[in-house]
Amino acid sequence: MLKGFFNVPKAVNEPVKSYAPNSPEKKAVLEAYKKMWNEKIEVPSYIGSEQIRTGNTVNMTAPHDHKHVVGTYHLAEKKHIEQAITAALDAKENWANLAWEQRAAIFLKAAELVAGPYRARINAATMIAQSKTIYQAEIDASCEYIDFLRFNVEFMTQIYADQPKSDSSVWNRLEYRPLEGFVYAITPFNFTAIAGNLPASAALMGNTVVWKPAATQVFSAEILMQIFKEAGLPDGVINMVLGDSEMVSEVVLSNPNLAGVHFTGSTGVFNSIWGKIGTNIGNYKTYPRIVGETGGKDFIVAHPTANVKQVVTGISRGAFEFQGQKCSAASRAYLPQSMWAEAKDLLIKDVKSMKMGSPEDFGNFVTAVISEKSFDKLAKFIDQAKADKDAEIIVGGGYDKSKGYFIEPTVIVTTNPKYATMETELFGPVMTIYVYEDAKWAETLKLVDETSPYALTGAVFSGDRYAIAEATEALKNAAGNFYINDKPTGAVVGMQPFGGARASGTNDKAGSALNLLRWASPRTIKETFVTPEDYRYPFLGE
Repeated sequence: MLKGFFNVPKAVNEPVKSYAPNSPEKKAVLEAYKKMWNEKIEVPSYIGSEQIRTGNTVNMTAPHDHKHVVGTYHLAEKKHIEQAITAALDAKENWANLAWEQRAAIFLKAAELVAGPYRARINAATMIAQSKTIYQAEIDASCEYIDFLRFNVEFMTQIYADQPKSDSSVWNRLEYRPLEGFVYAITPFNFTAIAGNLPASAALMGNTVVWKPAATQVFSAEILMQIFKEAGLPDGVINMVLGDSEMVSEVVLSNPNLAGVHFTGSTGVFNSIWGKIGTNIGNYKTYPRIVGETGGKDFIVAHPTANVKQVVTGISRGAFEFQGQKCSAASRAYLPQSMWAEAKDLLIKDVKSMKMGSPEDFGNFVTAVISEKSFDKLAKFIDQAKADKDAEIIVGGGYDKSKGYFIEPTVIVTTNPKYATMETELFGPVMTIYVYEDAKWAETLKLVDETSPYALTGAVFSGDRYAIAEATEALKNAAGNFYINDKPTGAVVGMQPFGGARASGTNDKAGSALNLLRWASPRTIKETFVTPEDYRYPFLGE
């Protein structure tokens, strides 16, 4: 075994490419998009050294053209989930015993593969299957994922370097072991970076993983598995299974070797998982670590001294980028009466200027929502707002699913601060605004804090430092990521560790060492150099 205290490459955030007209990156991603659009892939489950194809397949389509099939994936059966658990447990000893720098090298190589030869492909896959514009795909599937891979390696070394005090008579050490058993990673559709990071972060710390990606993200999950394989990840370390979510979770959560759950998704599903773990708690070999980032009803609150153009831009970007399908997307706003007339005009102008269509057209700011289920839910709330007396749609409100699941960016203004769309997570391009009396700033802050069960992200806009300080204190429990004079989206790995509390999750802060520490089980080792040979202490001498 190699000997030395190794330094890893200093982690730096991956620069976001511009995709300007005639740029090489634009040419490359459009070529990849067209190639992937016109070929049909077949995605298996990856279990140990095997690729499992059951013949029971589901079509993968593009949300912006849902009749166009881009491939199929094979549904796993219960026996395959059990096989994946066995594969993870069989791989555990060799992977856990592998020197940390060998594990690090695999994920650092994966980062460079994404930055270079896979960049156009992983971006194109995310554009096709998740209907992201090129800019949204670039900051997600490329830059954020590269950042996760690089920074996690650096965070791992920081954790390992955190050691207890010793003196001349005793040497105290902390060993950061992987968890005993396997980790279950469940990932969402909306961020390819999250889909890659949840299994990879646990694996980096020496754990083996059973990974269940969202059905609507399998197309780009396949690219992630290709990257893991090319980076040299051994068989069985990350096992990707595709199948009915309830069946997969039922098998995994009932296994006594479950050591942890790494989850991003809906609050309801996470609550169900937590409940099943609680029911099975007496069957596990150890208490499973439960890490989850769940729902949000993220806010923007503007003080009367705020710059109105900055507030409107924060709403336009925060609410409508990626069709409002970010966990952090702004979906409720509180604007002062004195600002409202100008803000309303600017916001209507912004929204009317937004082009909507396929992500292949770089002129489009918004594309389609992820699925028919999401489309129908959003359409229902929009229709209700059109009928309700305490709500008014001032721009948008149209929708059409004949070709793709297109929902127009929609702004609702309500006179009821507890209106349904002020409280309910919609996960779509719908922003609801409540206009408050300028003198009721403090009351409005209390309203912001009490309206939603979530506490993921939020933003305050103000030109008054006292008001900023007041909001920061009043909303200290309302958002795990709090933004001052900026939209509540766009957390960067290593800069704004991400996560919220209340119904938004366990706040274990992806993009920081705090998250990685959850996938380690510390062991204290005390070594005494001169060991006592008589039980008698000096006080017994009398």
